[in-house]
Amino acid sequence: MKYLIVALFLMTVPLLGVTAQKTETRENDKLMVVWSSGDRDVALKVCFMYTNAAKRNDWFDVVHLIVWGPSAKLLTEDKELQEKLKMMQDNGVVVEACISCANMYGVADKLKKLDIDVKGMGTPLTERLKADWKQLNF
Repeated sequence: MKYLIVALFLMTVPLLGVTAQKTETRENDKLMVVWSSGDRDVALKVCFMYTNAAKRNDWFDVVHLIVWGPSAKLLTEDKELQEKLKMMQDNGVVVEACISCANMYGVADKLKKLDIDVKGMGTPLTERLKADWKQLNF
C-alpha cells in the first residue's frame, strides 16, 4: 500500500509541473506577425498559414497581423488573399495596417473596407516589442 501511494505521488508530480508552467506562459502569450513582403507565395504559403493556425489552434492567446509596406498594395489587388484574410479575422486574428505605408501606395481606404484597422503603427509596434510580444516577420 505504501508503495502504491508513493507511485501515485510520483506520477502526479510531472503533471503538476506542466500545469504550473502552462499557466505562467499564457500570461505573456502574444504574437505579432509583421507582413511586409509583396510576394504572393510568401503570403499564402507561409505568413497566412502560420498566422491563422497560431490563433485557430490556440498556440497564442493574442495574434495580430500587421500589414506593412508592399503587402498593403498586394492585399488590395488579390481576392484570394482577401478571402484568406477574412477567414483569419473570423478566427480571431486582429489585423492592422500602417497608415503611412497605405498612403504611400494609395490603398488606405481599400484596406479599411477589408475591416483592417489602418493607423500609425510605429508606437504600437514599439510598445509590443518592449512588452516582449513574440514577433515574426514575413
